[in-house]
Parts: sequence; structure tokens; C-alpha cells
Amino acid sequence: MTATERRASASLASIFALRMLGLFLVLPVFALEARRYPGGEDPVWLGLAMGIYGLTQGLLQLPFGMASDRFGRKRVIVLGLLIFALGSFWAAAATDLMGLLVGRSLQGAGAVSAAVTALLADLNRDEVRTKAMAMVGGSIGLMFALSLVVSPLLTGWIGLSGLFWLTGVLALVGVGVVIWGAPPAPEPVLGQGRGRLRDVLAHADLMRLNVGVFVLHAVQLAMWVSVPALLVQAGLQTPEHWQVYLPAVSLSFLFLGVVFAAERRGYLKKVFLLSIVLMVVVELGLLVQSAGTPGLTWMVVVLWVFFCGFNALEATQPSLASRIAPQGMRGTAMGVYNTLQSLGFFVGGLGGGWLVKSWGSPMLFLCCAGAMLVWLCVAWPMQMPGRGRPIGPVV
Repeated sequence: MTATERRASASLASIFALRMLGLFLVLPVFALEARRYPGGEDPVWLGLAMGIYGLTQGLLQLPFGMASDRFGRKRVIVLGLLIFALGSFWAAAATDLMGLLVGRSLQGAGAVSAAVTALLADLNRDEVRTKAMAMVGGSIGLMFALSLVVSPLLTGWIGLSGLFWLTGVLALVGVGVVIWGAPPAPEPVLGQGRGRLRDVLAHADLMRLNVGVFVLHAVQLAMWVSVPALLVQAGLQTPEHWQVYLPAVSLSFLFLGVVFAAERRGYLKKVFLLSIVLMVVVELGLLVQSAGTPGLTWMVVVLWVFFCGFNALEATQPSLASRIAPQGMRGTAMGVYNTLQSLGFFVGGLGGGWLVKSWGSPMLFLCCAGAMLVWLCVAWPMQMPGRGRPIGPVV
């Protein structure tokens, strides 16, 4: 990486980290703390207040991505972070569940993931783009692990409203990073078919990646409906779960070295498909564990394999999407990509809860394994882009 690429990757990864830390700090305690608000005793409204973020995020990723193609990446990112901060402060000042719901929906309306990813792609060459995306994925993974450790402690100190105030402040810090920390963004390119949504939707390889990111994040959220309960059954109480998550996430980064080495030698597709296979193995392993008495050692191993596969896919998928899409429509392509990612979260949470309630955890993990196998079949024909040029058949 050049100095500019290192600066771009570090600054944009920090934007993701600041934003996701704020979100992850709230999630582990939201369902418990929100019950104390007027209206919080209704589980339907409580679930809606928790999940509305993913819905509004999914609806607005594409418009924000298209706007970044037309008006510039940094302007759109700053606007989105300010909306996210407004939603955080609204939720912090809320006195009932409806106020929390409005605040959460405004947080989701600050849908900057597509614009940030497109800017990261603009500022990094093809040869190092997977590394740059891995820095983003790694920052998200670390924030997830960190939040599991500190969220209960912070909640006892400042409460749920304090967490939302902190989330808003972190978003404003992200605005400063965009303005003063990130390198200048390239100007929108004229004459390259800016924001042509139909071209993105008609591109076979881009749509394979879009299907993949939907399945990956639906499975990720769905499986977490039952994984904490399995750890409790294995003898690890909820406040101690970080002892599994933190080392599993940290050690999984070793697998990214295999991904980088494979990319340099032209084996990226093989590692990409291998990562999907690992996810299938994880779901089958969880199926076996949920069918009997879970063993703590086996749960640690399975979760480590999960984070290996998940982090590798988180690094390679957006990198591939940004390399396949022409620069002039990169924001649109990443908007579609991040829309499917957010909708995957929403569907995974809803579907996971329904499966566990109706048929139990074994059926949940069986369905997750089936979804990953479908994705493996969809991804198998995909062509890897050559360095410096987008390729791939158009339907």
C-alpha cells in the first residue's frame, strides 16, 4: 500500500468502526433496557424498535450510493453521519418506546455504508483493495467483540440513554475523520453512465455477490438468535460470553493472511468458495451441538471457524463488487450491495426468531446450512475480475 492508500484505508475503516461501535453497544442491552420505557412491555413494538434500523437502512442504501456517484462521496457520507447522529440524540432524549423507534429509524436513515465502501474503492488500487476491505471488516469484528465486553458495564453506569448519547458523539467524530482525516475524494466521472441502476441489476456477477451478501448477513443474524443460548447450555453464563467471542474474532484474522496470499497467486476464487464451504460446516456443526448437549470446546472451535469464514467473505465480497463495477456507477453498485446486506439483517432476525419459536434451534441451523449451500451454487460460476479492469457477463 502507498501512504495515501494506508491513510484512506485507516480513516475510512475508523468511520465504520466509530459508527458500528455505537450500534453494537446498544444491541446487547436494548431488549432488556427498552422494557423500562412506557410501551416497552409490548414485545411486538419492542422488536420493531430494535429492527427498524435495518429496514430504513436497507431502503436508503441505494439512494445514498447513487447520490455519491452524482454529488461526490464525502458530501453524502457527511450528510449520512449527521442524520445518524440526529437519530442517536433523538433516541437518547426519548421518554417512551415510540421515541426510541423514531430515533432508531433515523439512525438507519444515515445509510452511508455504500458511499464509504465506494470511496474506499476509489482510493485504493485493485491489487490492495481486498486488504483495504479487510481493514474495514476487521474493524467491525473488533467493535463487535469490544461491545460485548463493555456494553453491560457502560449500561450500568450511564444507562441506555447514555449509550445513545455516546453513539451520537462517535458519529460526529466520524464527520471530523471524513473532513480532515480521509484523503480528497476523486470528482464524479462524467460520461461513464452514472447511477444506471438497470445496468447493475442486469450484471450477472454483481447479482451473484448481492445474493451472497443477503444470505451471509441473514444467516449471521439468524444464527445469533440461538448461539448465546447454546453457550449458556455449555456452561458459560452470559456475562462471560466475551471470553469466547474476543479470542475467536482475534484469531480469525490469521485466516485473512491466507486470503491475501491466495489473491496474490491468483487463487482468490478458490479461497472465496472455500469460505462459503466453511460457513456450511459451521451451520452443520451448530446443528449437531443444538441437537444434544453443547460442549464448550466444540462451540469455541465452531465459532472460530465461523469468524474465519465470515471475515474472509466480508473482506472479499465488497472488494470484488467494487472491482467489477465501473467507477462511474460504483456508488450505485455498492448501494444495491449494501441494500441487500441490510435487508439480510432484517430478514435474518425475523426469520431466525420465527424458526426457533416454531421448530427449534436444530431447524434454524439446518435452514442456515441450506441457504449457504444455495449461495455456493449461485457463486460457483462467478468470474474473478482481472486486475485493473472490470469483467463479468451481463445477463
